[in-house]
Amino acid sequence: MEGGEVRALVTGGAGFIGSHLAELLLSEDWDVAVLDDLSTGKVENVPQGAAFFQLDLVEAKKVKDVVLEFGPDIVFHQAAQASVVRSWQDPVRDAQVNLVGLLNLLVACLASQVKGVVFASSGGVMYGDAEVIPTPEAAPKCPLSPYGVAKLASEHYLFAFQNAHGLPYIALRYGNVYGPR
Repeated sequence: MEGGEVRALVTGGAGFIGSHLAELLLSEDWDVAVLDDLSTGKVENVPQGAAFFQLDLVEAKKVKDVVLEFGPDIVFHQAAQASVVRSWQDPVRDAQVNLVGLLNLLVACLASQVKGVVFASSGGVMYGDAEVIPTPEAAPKCPLSPYGVAKLASEHYLFAFQNAHGLPYIALRYGNVYGPR
């Protein structure tokens, strides 16, 4: 696919990684929409030229409506409750955002015939206290927080949706990401 022909939905696109990703995609002439609840992101981070939908991924019908309306070819799922501390303070909310939100998005992707999902997982919380650094991808998974458990479970859900419905995905296990914004 070449620029201008590709429609991308970036969840969490008002956040640090998502806003940089949305900028890059726009610079390649992709059609971009950002979906963000602004719980940690900022509307001023949404790049000019991107459509913007403010909503919580827990709201299944609204998520499905947005995905059907925009009709993305690919979804970059960057949105998350990403605080390990908050995942311990409110593990139910962590699961709602990180698991139920993902499932709502995947159901919407199937309804809209999305061609693939790129998922922001987490390397730092996935492997627990890793014995080998750098940690090989095949190292045993040992998440030590509700956030890490949700990320690992999300990868399993993505695998299941790929096997059952043919929805391709890739999971990126980021380390700590930082820089200017």
